[in-house]
Amino acid sequence: MSPRSTRTTIRDVAREAGVSVTTVSHALNGKGIVAGPTRNRIAEIARRMHYRPHAVASGLRNNRLGVLALVLRPLDTLESFLPDGVDYFVRFAGAASLSALEHGYGLMLLSDPTLPETPSVSLAADGFIITEPIENDPVIDLLLAEEIPFLTVGRDPARDSYSSFIEPDTARTTTQVLDHLVENGARKVAIAVGTDRNHWNILTEKRYREWCDERGQEPIVLVQGETSGLAGGRVLGEQVLAMDDRPDAAYCLTGRHAAGLQGRLAEAGISTPGNFLLVAGSDSEQTRNSTPPITAMDLAPEATARAAIAALVEQLGGTPKGDGYSGIDGRFIIRESSTR
Repeated sequence: MSPRSTRTTIRDVAREAGVSVTTVSHALNGKGIVAGPTRNRIAEIARRMHYRPHAVASGLRNNRLGVLALVLRPLDTLESFLPDGVDYFVRFAGAASLSALEHGYGLMLLSDPTLPETPSVSLAADGFIITEPIENDPVIDLLLAEEIPFLTVGRDPARDSYSSFIEPDTARTTTQVLDHLVENGARKVAIAVGTDRNHWNILTEKRYREWCDERGQEPIVLVQGETSGLAGGRVLGEQVLAMDDRPDAAYCLTGRHAAGLQGRLAEAGISTPGNFLLVAGSDSEQTRNSTPPITAMDLAPEATARAAIAALVEQLGGTPKGDGYSGIDGRFIIRESSTR
């Protein structure tokens, strides 16, 4: 086995010592308040496990590299870094790269830097942007431990202790979609969310349940992993068809799920929009090219990327991001699938 695949990470040391990643970092770099016996025990475990701190990252404390890093977290749980038909990430990364150049930085695109096979040079950046972090995201733990500035697009659902994030008003967007379906004749609306524990999935479901309570409708929450794509959408279709009192509309957060659902219902003789109204929470090649085309929310990745880069650069210059809201809610593109 190659040395890269067995390199010990700071998370490995923390797990062995039964302490947080931050405590390990403080114990090894002499910062923070760590009791002497704990500091010595962590140092011994680090030696025994052959852990070597990220020398390049440590050097950034007093040096500017002129490089920003981008971690597109949803791609770490998908089957490919170029998922078929999904252009959000390409659009985001392209706009972020050019925006970074405008601010005098280069941009480095990374997968999860906490994985054991990740090279140490992955932390050689002045600051990080993390899109849609998961609950208790280990990438944030690592950056906090290494004292590397970061900004997230979408908040870590489990953390209330940081303000360096921007995100759209998901509750407002969800309400807009659900009200649109009712205005076009929907009697009973279901939602289909993904399995990633990020703010987008969590806040959408939360607002949907509130909306159902306000209308007196029993919530119908369907769940499919983001990686399942069109096939997962067809599974959603099977679930809808199996219901005795089935919904006549659905809001699917991913475009691929929406297209798969539409295709399966069509095979069963349920037409869109004649018998079933459909909206996707993220526009994609599949939503644009379906028959009929599927109404979708364009999440404005270019504008969001530019806002994130600008906010991170301001943070690096000493102006912290404090409000956590970008005001970029995307564009609701109404197509044939949701209008009668």
